[in-house]
Amino acid sequence: MSEQPPRRPAATSGKGGGKPAKTGKPYRRPQKDPVRMLAFEVLRAVAERDAYANLVLPPLLKKARLDESFQTRDAALATELVYGTLRRQGTYDAVIKACIDRPLREVDPPVLDVLSLGAHQLLGTRIPTHAAVSASVELARVVLGDGRAKFVNAVLRKISAHDLESWLEKVAPPYEDDAEEHLAVYHSHPRWVVTALWDALGGGRAGIEDLLEADNERPEVTLVARPGRSTAQELLEAVGEDSALPGRWSPYAVRMAEGGEPGALEAVREGRAGVQDEGSQLVAMALAAAPVEGRDARWLDGCAGPGGKAALLAALAAERGAFLLASEKQPHRARLVERALAGNPGPYQVITADGTRPPWLPGSFDRVLMDVPCSGLGALRRRPEARWRRRPEDLENFAPLQRGLLREALSAVRVGGVVGYATCSPHLAETRVVVEDVLKGRGAGAAPVEAELIDARPYMQGVPALGDGPDVQLWPHLHGTDAMYLALIRRTG
Repeated sequence: MSEQPPRRPAATSGKGGGKPAKTGKPYRRPQKDPVRMLAFEVLRAVAERDAYANLVLPPLLKKARLDESFQTRDAALATELVYGTLRRQGTYDAVIKACIDRPLREVDPPVLDVLSLGAHQLLGTRIPTHAAVSASVELARVVLGDGRAKFVNAVLRKISAHDLESWLEKVAPPYEDDAEEHLAVYHSHPRWVVTALWDALGGGRAGIEDLLEADNERPEVTLVARPGRSTAQELLEAVGEDSALPGRWSPYAVRMAEGGEPGALEAVREGRAGVQDEGSQLVAMALAAAPVEGRDARWLDGCAGPGGKAALLAALAAERGAFLLASEKQPHRARLVERALAGNPGPYQVITADGTRPPWLPGSFDRVLMDVPCSGLGALRRRPEARWRRRPEDLENFAPLQRGLLREALSAVRVGGVVGYATCSPHLAETRVVVEDVLKGRGAGAAPVEAELIDARPYMQGVPALGDGPDVQLWPHLHGTDAMYLALIRRTG
């Protein structure tokens, strides 16, 4: 049930159906609801263009606010409809499937998006049943036509007959019969993702359920005060004591507990602060804190885009008089890095280069961060659509790149220097297995590397529940961060 084939994008949103046959009642034109129209547009962009909601939604909200009738509460509702529907897509697919007489793959994708939006209003919000159904049917009339709106009406009325818990009892197998499928449907994750997260987390039922629930919660917006340029206290005062909280672990972090627009803050506009998950901050800080033997003058961020870790590293390096080279393969991401580092008081340079074919000489750096491309399974709170977009075979495609980047990072650092291998994924195939394979020389043509793992836990600002080490895995449900992974490695020969 949780392993439905990906929804097929449609060429258009399909306004077929036309006006109904003449009856005794005069025809009433459908009324456009700007909130639900906006939510539908975002879901279509996600399905048709593989877009990410966190990139598509903000400009649409900004444009909508130009209309005085579009209020702050409308923006909040549109945001909830988009992210709630994407997070719970697997559960809603299972419920919708139980209410129709055909396979889901035979339902036109725009129709399925309208049904999912309606299902979320019925099962995941406090919107009254009659309002959720009527608003969804009205949306269907606008974007699908009157003919298919009748189908939407019939399905949503079936869904409205039960609450979410009752539907879950109907569509999910008992935990005792199939634990992973039960969790997949209950917590709206593909089964293979449940399996991977459970393997990485270990433990029993309670821990994995806490993790899956945390993935479905809306994350706080976390700011970073870049050292030497801003302070957490400045950000707390700018946001307001009633709307902000200090970071849990990072002394540079401030959490915008009540939401808000980071771009409205002067420090963010000037680049003295930015938006950065606290787990990402901890990774950069740990690399900067790990001891090196001898000089500490040249640092490298080998996969620097979009620039959050690079900006924090540059600020930390500047406090010690060290130079940071920030390298990024993609030109458009390199421009983002340049923007993030603009105004840094210390020496730095941003280049566009492939980390697997680097332009620098071996042994050129004292510290190297290699935050490698990955599946992104550690950031499902922020990008819920990624769980439906990724496939197990994606990990096989990332594997050679991750190993190649780590080998080059270990080549770039001098003897006695430190490499930080990081990834925003808890999947063992992207974390511990990569590190072990590279250090032991596993793989065609590979040779063992003269290096040793450093216990990263002492450099994590006193963060608890970090496991047995020496590497570190952060978790949303334990630490309130993205599921960042970090291994610190010292080059020994």
